[in-house]
Amino acid sequence: MPKLSVVIITYNEEKNIGRCIDSVKDIADDIVVVDSYSTDKTKEISIAKGARFVEHTFEGHIQQKNWAITQAKYPHILSLDADELPDERLKKEILKTKENWTADGYYFNRLNNYCGKWLKHSGWYPDRKLRLWDSRKGKWAGQNPHDRFTMTEDATTHYLKGDLLHYSFYSVSQHVLQVNKFTDIGSQAAFNKGKKSSLLQIFFYPKWKFIRDYFIKLGILDGYYGYVVCKISAHAKYLKYVKLRELRKAAR
Repeated sequence: MPKLSVVIITYNEEKNIGRCIDSVKDIADDIVVVDSYSTDKTKEISIAKGARFVEHTFEGHIQQKNWAITQAKYPHILSLDADELPDERLKKEILKTKENWTADGYYFNRLNNYCGKWLKHSGWYPDRKLRLWDSRKGKWAGQNPHDRFTMTEDATTHYLKGDLLHYSFYSVSQHVLQVNKFTDIGSQAAFNKGKKSSLLQIFFYPKWKFIRDYFIKLGILDGYYGYVVCKISAHAKYLKYVKLRELRKAAR
C-alpha cells in the first residue's frame, strides 16, 4: 500500500495550520509544512503538532508548490493549503484509495466557507480540485497566483466523493485585501506574457462575471454573502484588466 505525504505551504498561518495538520493525522504517513519565513507562530504550532517544518524563500505560488513536492518523503501526495481540510467522507475515500490506488490523480470538490457561511453556489462550488496524485505524473503549472496541478498526457484521473473544506475568508476586508494583492500578481504575470487589455474587456467582462455567478450560477441562493462574493469577484476581474492596461501604458 503506497504511503501518503501531505504537503502544506504556509506564510503566517497561525490561525489555520493547527487545524489543518490535525485533520490529516489519521490519513497521512508524512506531513511536511513548507513555509516562506512566517513572522507569526506558524513554525511553533507546526512543530508542536508533529509536522516536519521546512523554510524556503517564496518565488511564486507555482514555484513554491513545485519545490514543496521535493520535500515529501513519498511520491504519493495530498497537497493542501493551511486553510483547508478534508471532511470525514473525503478522508474515508482517501483511505480507500491508499488501499487500492487505481489512478494517477484524484479530483474532489472544494466547499468554501466565507465569513462563517458555506457557499453552495456563486461560482464557488463545486470548485473541483486535483490535489491527490502521484507526483511523478505531473507538476504545478498555470499563471500566478492561480496554480493548478497538470498531469502527464498518459496519466489517469478519478473523482472522489466528499468535500475539501476551505476556510477562505474570515472578513470581507480580508477578501478585498487579497483581491488587490492577487490582481497585482495576475496582471503582472499577464503583462509578462505579452497579454493586452481592451476597453471592451474592462467594461464587459466584470458585468458578465457578476451576471453569471449571481444569477446563472445561483449566487442569489447564498444570501447576503453570495451577493458580496459575486460583487467582489466581478470587481477583481475589473481590477485585473485595468492594472494590465496601466502596465502596458507605463511600458510605452
